[in-house]
Order: sequence, then C-alpha cells, then structure tokens
Amino acid sequence: MPSLLDLPAPAKVNLFLHVVGRRADGYHELQSLFVPLDWADRLHLHLRHDGRLVRHDLNADIALPADDLCLRAARALQQASGCALGADIVLDKRLPQQAGLGGGSSDAATVLLGLNRLWGLRWPRERLAQLGATLGADVPFFLGTGPAWVEGIGEHLQAVELPPVELLVVKPAQGVPTAAIFGDPALPRATPRVAAADALAALRRDPWLSWGRNDLQESAVRHCPAIGQALQRLQALGLRARMSGSGSAVFAVWPAGWHGPDPLTVDWPADWVVRRCRTLATLPLAAW
Repeated sequence: MPSLLDLPAPAKVNLFLHVVGRRADGYHELQSLFVPLDWADRLHLHLRHDGRLVRHDLNADIALPADDLCLRAARALQQASGCALGADIVLDKRLPQQAGLGGGSSDAATVLLGLNRLWGLRWPRERLAQLGATLGADVPFFLGTGPAWVEGIGEHLQAVELPPVELLVVKPAQGVPTAAIFGDPALPRATPRVAAADALAALRRDPWLSWGRNDLQESAVRHCPAIGQALQRLQALGLRARMSGSGSAVFAVWPAGWHGPDPLTVDWPADWVVRRCRTLATLPLAAW
C-alpha cells in the first residue's frame, strides 16, 4: 500500500467543559462532552522506505511549527513500534489554529491511524490511544469512535450517542494559547463533579447548550475580548452560544426551523472564520 489519500482529521466542540480539580502535577481534572464536526483537515500519507518523516503543507496561508503534532505523532509511532519505514505527510490544513477545536490533536490521531495501516503495524485502537495520550490530552478522543463523555485530563472516555445538529462556528482572528488560560489564577478549579448518567440525561432532554458551562470562557474573554464580541453577536441574533475548549472559537446551535435572520449574512469582521457545521454521530475513521 504505497499511499493513503484524503484522510479526514475533523474538528470537535465541547458542549460543556467543567474544571473539577487540579492534580499535584499541575494538570487540571476536567469533565466535558466532546462532539466531532463535519469540518476537517485532510491528510495524504505516502510510504517511504528510507525511514524519513517529512511534512508537506498544501495551505501556504497557515504557518505551522516545523515540529508539529503530525510529525511528533509519526515519530512516536515509529520509535514505539521499531518500524524502519517512513512517510511523506501531506497536510491540507483547513481548521483554524488556537481555536479550541482540537485541530492539531485530530491531525495527530489521523496520522497514527493512517501510519498504523500504511506500515502494516496492526496495532489495536487501545494501544494507539495510549501512545496518543503522551502527545496531547485531546488525541485519545480522536482515536475513538464518536461523541464521548471525557474525564481526567482527557484520557477517560465513555462513548455516548447524541442526535446530530447544525451549528454555527465563529472563530475570531486572534487565537488563545491554552497554557495562558489554564495558568490564569482566576480560573475556576472546583466546579462540583457530576455523575455521567445525570449529566447525559439532562443533555439528552435538551442537548444543546441548555446545561453546564465552559469554565474557561471568562478567562479566555479577558485574554481575547473578541471572544466576548462573538458571543454577544450570536446571542443578539437569538442563538445560544458558548466557547469551545480554550477558545477562541465559539459556537451556537442552529435551531431546527429557524426563522430569524441568517447568521451567515451578518456583517462579520473580514478576518474572522464563520462556518455552518453539522455534528457527527461517528468519527470518520471509526471503522479503522
């Protein structure tokens, strides 16, 4: 198998995100519900026999670090498996960075799934997820199968079923470094834990933004006022809105039978990204 083409690496949103504690090692304990979207980066993997790992960027408008999560994931799998093969990793980056949409983690997960097949390793998904957890807290989710209840620092996942829904995602031009938000002294760190069954029952009664909150949102708005502006714009249209992850992207439910103004026709700032998305019941590579 010399190549694997057009592999999707989808975005996600957090329907809610509660910070329920902080561990002795400094990592924060979370409870959240992750839902994948039909908005994705695309990757093409080409087999190399010289052991080299080389990334090629198709989107020249998005500058990526030289040693991004794609290469780190490939190198980690190569070293852990002892594989002598390499790969050309062609990345068509379509998801905005520093958005709280999990783009880099999703790219890493797709690279792990793709190279596992390209190199003929036949690692089970659970083993890939253990390796993915060493790369980033969100990577194991993208190595799962679909929407998931998430706890710990992101490593404890429980698959859940939620009906697909239309969302409007708005990404201001300014990004927010995750470390800055989690380092904010004013960040809430003691939201009471909830039982997954209780939270899921509430979410299934009215899944979309009527329950919970994003504990990172107030800190992110202080770092990036444009997040607050995006939330206010969506709420002024009559839409329930919330920030995803550590921002700066926010999202709102596009209600069924909506008769209000079309949010896509609003005069958004020219350098903001505004996109209508649909949530996914399963991740695109779940069968892998």
